[in-house]
Amino acid sequence: MKKFLGEDFTLDTKTARVLYEKYAKDMPIIDYHCHLVPKDIYEDRKFKDITEVWLVDGHYGDHYKWRAERANGVSEEFITGNKSNKEKFFKWAETVPYTIGNPLYIWTHLELRRYFGITKLLSKDTAEEIWNECNKKLETLTARRMIEMNNVKVVCTTDDPVDSLEYHLLMKEDKTLKFKVLPAFRPDKAINFENEEFLSWLKKLEERCGKKINSLDAFLKCLSDRIDFFHEVGSRVSDHALDEVLYLDATEDEVKEIFKKRLNNESLTKDEIAKYHGFLLLFFGREYSKHSWAQQYHISAKRNNNSKAMRELGPDTGYDSINDTNIVLSLSKLMDRLDSEGSLPKTILYSLNPRDNVTLATLCNCFNDGKTRGKIQLGSGWWFNDQKHGMEDQMKTLSDMGLISNFVGMLTDSRSFLSYPRHEYFRRILCNHFGNLIENGEYPNNIEFVGQIVRNICFNNAKEYFGVDA
Repeated sequence: MKKFLGEDFTLDTKTARVLYEKYAKDMPIIDYHCHLVPKDIYEDRKFKDITEVWLVDGHYGDHYKWRAERANGVSEEFITGNKSNKEKFFKWAETVPYTIGNPLYIWTHLELRRYFGITKLLSKDTAEEIWNECNKKLETLTARRMIEMNNVKVVCTTDDPVDSLEYHLLMKEDKTLKFKVLPAFRPDKAINFENEEFLSWLKKLEERCGKKINSLDAFLKCLSDRIDFFHEVGSRVSDHALDEVLYLDATEDEVKEIFKKRLNNESLTKDEIAKYHGFLLLFFGREYSKHSWAQQYHISAKRNNNSKAMRELGPDTGYDSINDTNIVLSLSKLMDRLDSEGSLPKTILYSLNPRDNVTLATLCNCFNDGKTRGKIQLGSGWWFNDQKHGMEDQMKTLSDMGLISNFVGMLTDSRSFLSYPRHEYFRRILCNHFGNLIENGEYPNNIEFVGQIVRNICFNNAKEYFGVDA
């Protein structure tokens, strides 16, 4: 029997252990997609207690934990409600032992060990002791220190086109910062113009650009200017939440009329919405290609399923799920149009629905250009899939259908400064995958060569792919 979170946990063979200890364990990290708050990094935020950094901080927090607590009968007042932070922590502590088989059990105890040096198991019996130990450590364990102690070299935050990037600019000049913090361009609100908030968001864009946006041309010029600005600040990657991939061919004149209708707050047809979405995605793809950026498409989330919770708590509070739509037809047309123009940028495709892994892996191979290594990528197991089986499925599919050796590896996609041990979890699973192939006689026992592939997936491939100085 293996020891819980012992040196060989998730590592089933001697080969896997060698690959992890010698080649993966100490590699730096490029976190090319996360939701950390730039202000918190710049100000080197000090958290008042473990609940604030680990469970809930205002509207934000760990949705994985919230969902587990609700499933365990914990009332909302102890999750996002008005109970004290200590009471909220204790309710989480009571829930933890029941998360057997869930990655939350491993993540929770990895984080307690790696950040706080705590090897005790969290439960209602140890809650008081661990609460005190964590809070004592947090007196010196600040936001920057949490990043530094994981050997993170680059952090890419998620930033709206209307963001000022003021903290990125300040960090760019901060000589005490031991890692890079770069913006990632997230123009969802520009694309989802059918949403009620679009017109109010457009006002913010006008203010940021200093010009009236009364036409499609003015809109696109402003967005192009914002991309130029993001690039100057250091952005080399964009991100799109394409819950549903909408694409229909349309002329620019058609989209101008559709945009005008939206400015006048007129109703839109489904086809008009799809034409606008497709047009904007083509526009952004061309812009990214000009700047040699990579784009990320995060596909197939079904958001805000619970209308009661939406009314009471708002969006992004743990009521999202996997969507079940057909994605390949529109996605293929979109990528083909960009590729035929010579404007398809480096692209990472993620689907929240694991059934789509094989589909996306085969689609990726249709648009590699023979020039850029791993140009079109099947993204890492994402959101509900960044657990052992989800990551194994992604790795095996990528090995079966493409070249896992070109894979850009793991990302946190997290709002928590305590999430970086998930990279350790990923790396152990990766080394176990390669170790099993070698031990089963499915690949030669060339440890040095495979070890270099491991190092590349952990760090080097991302450094090359995103063109960052790390």
